[in-house]
Amino acid sequence: MGSGPEVTGDAAASSCAIEERQIGDISVVSVTGTVDMLTAPQLQEAISAAGQRPPKAVVVDLKAVEFLASAGMGVLMSAHDELTPSVRFAVVADGPVTSRPLKVVGLADVIDLYPTLDEALAALTN
Repeated sequence: MGSGPEVTGDAAASSCAIEERQIGDISVVSVTGTVDMLTAPQLQEAISAAGQRPPKAVVVDLKAVEFLASAGMGVLMSAHDELTPSVRFAVVADGPVTSRPLKVVGLADVIDLYPTLDEALAALTN
């Protein structure tokens, strides 16, 4: 019996890559892989860093996410609450893995949701 929490399962199953870049005065945080309770803190940190500049808007691009858990959705809601109204916040999500859960839990009613990064950027630059 160990003294710390036991971790089971494949560690590679809970991995994500996060890339942050500037497109004009908009910060884009692109996420690949799994967003769950193990990787959600990385996403929170990246979004917080993106909002520090301060940009006109922060876009979280989830188009390459393979699994979006409730922990990830909680990070998105927290980021929305922390950034707005001074910084606009949007999410790129399309399909059953990302946009469907966001719609089912009602986050799409609160957070601006776009099917592509181009559509998000066009909406946020106007």
